[in-house]
Amino acid sequence: MLRNRVLLIATLSVIVGMTGVIPADASRQSGPPAGRLEAGHGVEHGAPRSTPCGFIPAVPADRFKGVPVFDAVLAARPYSARLLTSQGEIDFSALTGQAPCTTFSFRYLAERGYFDLTHCHRLTTQRIYVLQCGDPTGTGSGGPGYSFSDENLTGATYPAGTVAMANAGPDTNGSQFFIVWRDTKLSPAYTPFGRVTAGMGVLRAIAAGGEDDQNASGDGFPTLPVEFLHVSVSPR
Repeated sequence: MLRNRVLLIATLSVIVGMTGVIPADASRQSGPPAGRLEAGHGVEHGAPRSTPCGFIPAVPADRFKGVPVFDAVLAARPYSARLLTSQGEIDFSALTGQAPCTTFSFRYLAERGYFDLTHCHRLTTQRIYVLQCGDPTGTGSGGPGYSFSDENLTGATYPAGTVAMANAGPDTNGSQFFIVWRDTKLSPAYTPFGRVTAGMGVLRAIAAGGEDDQNASGDGFPTLPVEFLHVSVSPR
């Protein structure tokens, strides 16, 4: 079973009046309280942070690339990311103004080849609709050797095309992230840090291929293998 930094969800559409959780680990961690978040269009919520990011050394440290030191000047520079996958190309625009710590971390890892030749280890096709990636171990338990706090959560929604951090609870961000391939209702507990600008067709094709139900019905490894051949960032 997958462990740590997994996407845990509770919505009234799952179990009315109870906390419905879709865990992908053996510890059965609790999800956030049930709520009625409507999927909208636009995830650029919140204001830029006025304090430096705190990247805290943590385990696991898989494919360790060091712990980043926040650079406010670099963090403020807008960029686009290109995910060249075995199923096609996906591009997204980084929300550097709304999630400076998260986008700084993603840039740091991408520029050091952290994501290259890693696999997206989770696809969900019922109730929530995401492709989860960013773990070099491919198990859902891997991380970069540091963690950092949530940001950009006020009013956050998760329409199709949202790129957001997966976590194991508040302020446990690492390297794992997910891409929403269909409008999804989630509690605002996962930092949105990007917006897909090209490649939604690739995501939908991956989703149409299904998954192996390893974690639960509609939740498992993608049937179509999704490997990051190369992840790059460029100024915009």
